[in-house]
Amino acid sequence: MHKPTSEDAVTPLYDLSAVDLLAGYRSKQFSPSDVLEDVLAHVAEWEPHIKALYAFDPEGAIAAAKASTERWQNGAPSGSLDGIPVTIKENIATKGVPIPLGAASNKLVPAAVDAPPAARLREAGTIIFSKTTMPDYGMLSSGLSSFHPLTRNPWDLAKNPGGSSSGAGAAAAAGYGPLHLGTDIGGSVRLPACWCGLVGLKPSLGRVPIDPPYVGRVAGPITRTVDDAALMMAVLSKPDRRDGMSLPAHDINWKALEKSPRKLRLGLMLNLAVGQKLEKEVREVAVKAAKAFESAGAVVTEVEGILTREMLEGLDNFWRARMWDDLSKLAPEERARTLPYISQWAERGAKLSGVEVVRGFNATMAIRSAAAKLFTDLDYVISPVSPVVNFAAELAAPINDPEKPFEHICYTVPWNMSENPALSINGGYDKKGFPIGVQIIGRRFDDIGVLGMAKAFEALRGPQKPWPKPPKK
Repeated sequence: MHKPTSEDAVTPLYDLSAVDLLAGYRSKQFSPSDVLEDVLAHVAEWEPHIKALYAFDPEGAIAAAKASTERWQNGAPSGSLDGIPVTIKENIATKGVPIPLGAASNKLVPAAVDAPPAARLREAGTIIFSKTTMPDYGMLSSGLSSFHPLTRNPWDLAKNPGGSSSGAGAAAAAGYGPLHLGTDIGGSVRLPACWCGLVGLKPSLGRVPIDPPYVGRVAGPITRTVDDAALMMAVLSKPDRRDGMSLPAHDINWKALEKSPRKLRLGLMLNLAVGQKLEKEVREVAVKAAKAFESAGAVVTEVEGILTREMLEGLDNFWRARMWDDLSKLAPEERARTLPYISQWAERGAKLSGVEVVRGFNATMAIRSAAAKLFTDLDYVISPVSPVVNFAAELAAPINDPEKPFEHICYTVPWNMSENPALSINGGYDKKGFPIGVQIIGRRFDDIGVLGMAKAFEALRGPQKPWPKPPKK
């Protein structure tokens, strides 16, 4: 049988969705080894330019793909994702691999066991061929790191892929296979998805068990299609007792994505009382998305943002103190290896009073209350993901000022603190063809509804531009 290659296949194997790869394995059109070979060749073309990977393990992946190929040939796949290439953000523990947290100041100690999301993906038969990069301690929306090389955006190498799941976003946009796993505490899955033209789901808190758990912190899929994100969620959402904040076992049918927007009440959130100014092209894409839902029968009402300056500054104080707690435990020479932007931002945490830090933490409760009130009369909210189209690859953040670190996350961070599911999906492009994401937010625990709305939007949004290709040699 002729094996499709990047040159002669209608769609290269590395560009196929996980859904299509599984269909191909079942019909014996191609094997996991064929797919991995194509992915690795594509990685070799892209990786010198975007630097998305950490702990890249092609040899281990080739062996795993061979074993998967044999299972498929025998009609006995080991799990629902057997043979699918996947990357995992480096802060999600995989056994035997150190977790630098993107920081040169962090000690490199091999992880003893897989964290829950990695364990679920491995049990499902995925081929974990690499980890992906992140900035220092995951506290930047950027591909800038003191440990990893600078990660760049495949759509435009001069631009940032976003973060903190920077490598995951870059890898997904470049075509390093279909499935990528990130984490999100303020926008770290959705912002890379936005700036890289992808689907990125921040699930309800506890829907995907993680270890270590933390306030607002979730793990979620970064993919090119909604169906692939749902495919990942069916695996990632399985229970794990290590996470004391995880939700009870559930019977969600992650394949049930057919959802009509007809008569649903949607809020269009454009105007915020805080944060960077919303750029015109981003606004236009969000408005166009709302009108598309309206044309499908949804009732759309413009709503005000729920985040206030006091809430944002409270979160900033709380996170500065938390970061300083980590850095203060390091020897001075270790601390000096941290990215200067992060050190400068965290140092003010040492000067905050206990009352200021508690007030900061209490902002999470205020945000949760405001979100619950908002969703009393709404089914879903549509908004921008980022206020800006893009920013330079070398910057730590769009404003790049550690005294104003979170002005760009005002559309994303509320839903971490309120625990609502929120998803970024590509909504359009700027005049130069750079992707612009749209955010869909649902009520707490309505993860399947958010995916269903995103699936409906895929059919409403119009043609998409081709994925970027590696620079010519």
